[in-house]
Amino acid sequence: FPLDHDRECKPAMQEFLNCLKTHNSDHLPCKSFSKMYLECRMEKDLMAKEDLDKLGLSSDSTYTRVLPSDSSTNKKSSSNRKEDNGFVAGIGVKTSGKWG
Repeated sequence: FPLDHDRECKPAMQEFLNCLKTHNSDHLPCKSFSKMYLECRMEKDLMAKEDLDKLGLSSDSTYTRVLPSDSSTNKKSSSNRKEDNGFVAGIGVKTSGKWG
């Protein structure tokens, strides 16, 4: 993509980078600045025009953080795990040909 040689979008970029710095590189509080920066780049033909929803920047200004679910609720019971029954990957693979 074209570089912003004329620094047309530098103010928007700087606000986004300052926000990241303020929030310890956490992008979620800075999404509005990211959106402004990308909109500037599209307006100045520094990138292809793209629907912001496709870029993860929905038209509404609220963003929620999705937390990983509790791993203890997602674990398979140990009786259903191959590893718990002695499975070892690669053991018993029959090979033939040049590398076998």
